[in-house]
Amino acid sequence: MSTTSTPPTGSRVWLITGASSGIGFATAQEVLAIGERVAATTRSASSLTSLTEKYDRSSLLVLEYNVADTTKPADDLIARVATHFGRLDVVVNNAGYGLDSVVEGTSDEDARALFEVNFWAAVRISRAAVKRFRENNPPEQGGRILNISSVGGFISNPTLAFYSASKFALEGFSEGLNKELDPKWNIKVIVIQPGGVRTLWSSTNMAVKPLPPAYDGPDTIATKFRAVVRGAGKPMGDPYKVGRALITISKAAHPPQRLPLGADARFVLQNKINEIQREFDEWKDLELSTVADDADPDFFAKLRGVVVKE
Repeated sequence: MSTTSTPPTGSRVWLITGASSGIGFATAQEVLAIGERVAATTRSASSLTSLTEKYDRSSLLVLEYNVADTTKPADDLIARVATHFGRLDVVVNNAGYGLDSVVEGTSDEDARALFEVNFWAAVRISRAAVKRFRENNPPEQGGRILNISSVGGFISNPTLAFYSASKFALEGFSEGLNKELDPKWNIKVIVIQPGGVRTLWSSTNMAVKPLPPAYDGPDTIATKFRAVVRGAGKPMGDPYKVGRALITISKAAHPPQRLPLGADARFVLQNKINEIQREFDEWKDLELSTVADDADPDFFAKLRGVVVKE
């Protein structure tokens, strides 16, 4: 039985995919705790019993929805949420899973299935959400799409090539989409890059494939990387603190394009940035050697404000 009061009809409405556990579940709980409303997708409604026992349908709408099922259009999902609550403000594309497998040990079918959930599902829902925000929300309301990537969306490691590829794709898509949107609409797409978080990602939400013989020795890079990851101890990130950070960034008038979360995320990303800068400096002469002799001297001025920020 519900034990909470009915939230005001003007309170914000969130759609959170993959809400059965981890960041999705924690974010839903944090959003509900501040009096805002949530539509939570899960493959099994029973996974959210602890929330449905506390919140009634005026606060929490649980939808059994498989994000990878292309026969269930994202437009219908968005419309159902907006019809139920009368509005939609924030979409969190959180549904996803990991794939721990070397490239040679990964079938096309497994890689495509991963992309269907981690990338294409978020694409479909983002597209539908932008349309809803643009056509129905006044500019002062706008809309926010928080696409949950990972530090693995900026740096790739052994046995995680396809997982990172799906997140790299999500980041590129999100950045391009964000730049397409007229600022007057007040719709923002934000990439969230968590480090390690105490969720089920590395256990039940990780598909682990056996290593092929060439990669399976005790001293191979793949074996050593798996040992380092599994021996690292508890992740640093708290999913409920992540949820609170998502609430904060969803309210920002001018949010960043990317938001790393966690001390480990900052450490890993900063090291990758430093590595890129070193290579950028080291190979500068070769990079510039390909410029045509008759290159337009005003070329860079034409990019400002469109391709690069002023």
